[in-house]
Amino acid sequence: MTDRQPPGAAPVLLDRSGGRYPLDEPRWRGDDGGPLAVSMPTGLRPEQIDTAERSLWRYRAVLPVPAGRRVSLGEGCTPMIPVDWAGRRVHFKLEWFNPTSSFKDRGVSVMISHLVAQGVEAVLEDSSGNGGSAVAAYAAAAGIRAKIIVPAATSAAKILQARAYGAEIELVEGTRDEVAQEAVRQSRRIAYASHNWHPMFLQGTKTVAYEMWESLGFTAPDNVVLVAGAGSNVIGCDLAFGELLDAGQIARRPRLFVGQPEHWAAIADTFNGIAPGSRGERLSTIAEGASIARPVRLPEAVEAIRRSGGAAYAVPEAEIHAAVRALSARGLYAEPTSAVAAATLDHFLASGEIAPGGTTVVVLTGAGLKSAEKMAAVFAGHDRAA
Repeated sequence: MTDRQPPGAAPVLLDRSGGRYPLDEPRWRGDDGGPLAVSMPTGLRPEQIDTAERSLWRYRAVLPVPAGRRVSLGEGCTPMIPVDWAGRRVHFKLEWFNPTSSFKDRGVSVMISHLVAQGVEAVLEDSSGNGGSAVAAYAAAAGIRAKIIVPAATSAAKILQARAYGAEIELVEGTRDEVAQEAVRQSRRIAYASHNWHPMFLQGTKTVAYEMWESLGFTAPDNVVLVAGAGSNVIGCDLAFGELLDAGQIARRPRLFVGQPEHWAAIADTFNGIAPGSRGERLSTIAEGASIARPVRLPEAVEAIRRSGGAAYAVPEAEIHAAVRALSARGLYAEPTSAVAAATLDHFLASGEIAPGGTTVVVLTGAGLKSAEKMAAVFAGHDRAA
């Protein structure tokens, strides 16, 4: 699937088979049954940034949504702070400063803005927590209805947040993938605002990379470290840095270093040539937001890592726990899913893949306050061991 068009061309939707669809056509997947990408003719130049706008909409020149129809709660422009980590100066991008306390707000703002511009009055989402909370919030801001299908084992705090925004909640027993299958069945009756499927979601997530570029004086970092479930941040960074490279605004792509929980590492295992299912029975993980067995955009995520010259790591559960504690010890109260990125950083620092002296950005996707039960389990276990 390509996402580039000649300069000056209008954006369109593309599927994996080469099918092309108008941007205003109300669809979330291609006729081939696969996911869609938005073609973009070029990247952003510094003078195109709307510096008076303090949200991701400052980059509206590369967002294929009418800015006048935006649904925004002030998402984006999150802090990127330097931290001394294992004797290295590392930048942490704190995505919990988004309105619902996770990076999902970026993609959902652009996606809901697109759907509202199409006249949609109700949306459906399936989510293990953060995505559903974000869709519920932005649907409320837009004045439209939202139904969120949620795994029954999801953290109570995340379900509560979506309920508070007025969304209808349906709990489904089974795996995260079984929940997604139920949502696809119901999508015949209601617009499917899926953060895993909808192409406009990726257009929002790519803005985190534009912010890195702007914050670093319009240069790209050497390395970006990410946690992946479905891989939307991985693909979003690939899109943005590719656009900037095509526009001549950066000299090379940053290397993407991607971590996943060990028993939910479809992207990392595929990248590393490990056969799917070879790890045996899937075990539950404290990083619930990344427990996705079959990512919709698996080939695109793997190719993004390869294209960057990066690497991927299946993170053992004990290392996720240790990373939660290490972040908290530095004042960074990140949910366990976010902490997968810090554990991935530790691994690639130790292996030498991330060399001293370069600029490294680690994206922390969500706040520990949203996973109170999981955070309690991390520290209770540590206290007993101590």
